[in-house]
Amino acid sequence: MSDIDSAVLKTIIDTAHDHFFIVEADGRILDVSPGSAAVYGLSREALCTSTVQELAERGVLSPSVSIEVMRTGRPAQVLQHTGTGRRVIAEAHPVFVDGKLVRIVSRSMDLTDLQLLQDEYKLLQRRLSEHLKHSGAVSLGDDLEFDSLKIRSSVMREVALLLKRVAPTDATVLMLGESGVGKTAFARQLHRWSARHEGPFIDVNCAAIPEALFESEMFGYQPGAFSGAARQGKAGILEMADGGTLFLDEIGELPLPMQSKLLKVIQDGEITRLGDTRARRVNFRLVVASNQDIAARVESGAFRLDLYYRLNVIPLTLPPLRERREDVPGLVELQLTRLNQRYARTKVLHPGVWTELMGRDWPGNVRELENWMERAWLAAPDEVIGAPAESALTPRRDMQPPLTESEHARPPVLIEEQSLKQALDALEREILSTLCPQVTSTYALARRLGISQPSAVRKLRKHGLQIGQDKPST
Repeated sequence: MSDIDSAVLKTIIDTAHDHFFIVEADGRILDVSPGSAAVYGLSREALCTSTVQELAERGVLSPSVSIEVMRTGRPAQVLQHTGTGRRVIAEAHPVFVDGKLVRIVSRSMDLTDLQLLQDEYKLLQRRLSEHLKHSGAVSLGDDLEFDSLKIRSSVMREVALLLKRVAPTDATVLMLGESGVGKTAFARQLHRWSARHEGPFIDVNCAAIPEALFESEMFGYQPGAFSGAARQGKAGILEMADGGTLFLDEIGELPLPMQSKLLKVIQDGEITRLGDTRARRVNFRLVVASNQDIAARVESGAFRLDLYYRLNVIPLTLPPLRERREDVPGLVELQLTRLNQRYARTKVLHPGVWTELMGRDWPGNVRELENWMERAWLAAPDEVIGAPAESALTPRRDMQPPLTESEHARPPVLIEEQSLKQALDALEREILSTLCPQVTSTYALARRLGISQPSAVRKLRKHGLQIGQDKPST
């Protein structure tokens, strides 16, 4: 290495915000960045006269990411607890020459300050909750409007108030909760409350994009970037979200290679289209959601630890519908209004239906309730939904007998004033909602319907359905 290259490398190490270690293949430490002393509790000189094995035995590195690379010969990432009591994400990469491991380069990022910020946020949540319980005051008014829906439960009012408090910032929000609780609706409302409300709101279901197409969809591509590329090229989802809010639903399904690329975009604020050499600046507010335990996926190696901490700035859990039954009447009224507008009718609910609506646990949450309402609306022969004679309007999956052959063969009836397109859409939605709990992927659904997987995804989006949506989340 030339003197200039050595000087450049030394400058990079000395001025880096992250903490670098350069380690020999046998574990001897060659150099560390100056900031490492404060994190690991030893001077730079003391660190450079030690081995990673010695530091691991003394608890300075707990565990040592370099030892993991020496063991496997592959890049590694760990969450460390240092001798000074700090929490650190450390990742290390092997350096091979002629197929032989010669060096290990590791870098670590101190998470302690971020953890303190999250702890303060949780404390504010608790104090706010206690204040609301004792004072009964909610600055959002007695009824909170979400797309004309009045939120009445105290737990959802607290969630909404917290969302409104963080909306003016650009902090990343991680929404957790069972499938169907309304994470997308809350993400849209967060966007409306934010300073970016005039910008785009881009909604992406990470589970619905085939892995082979993920990079081109997210980053876009230049003309001729690959066989079959559009002649004029295409802007990617990340570029389309510039100036607005990017909502990534089912973030736990993001493929590992894409997790690395997303992390780089978050850190650098730049994207590069496929087939291009020019980086493009992007500026969006990131909101992500999942019905999975992301921390558990981190432990299993299915989700990057450093990306998890980047996303987990403002964690927010949306409770299931069974824990906020006060919201059921508003949801029912909203869905009834939508159905009456869609089909140009003025149907009403029979009072006896409310016992069923308020008594069920709704394992599929808001989405299941909306599907139930639509089935009941379509099954009602007149303007009253759920009249006593209409026993089919209170369907329970565990009590319904299988359809007979004659019932399967019975032709659908065109409701008065209903167009053919409306009837076909309703029938298509009924078929899809029946199949969704029975299949495990959009590919399986496509095979069952005899259509392409992208067509199946589009049909699910059109009707607001999701694979396995009628099953409780695990």
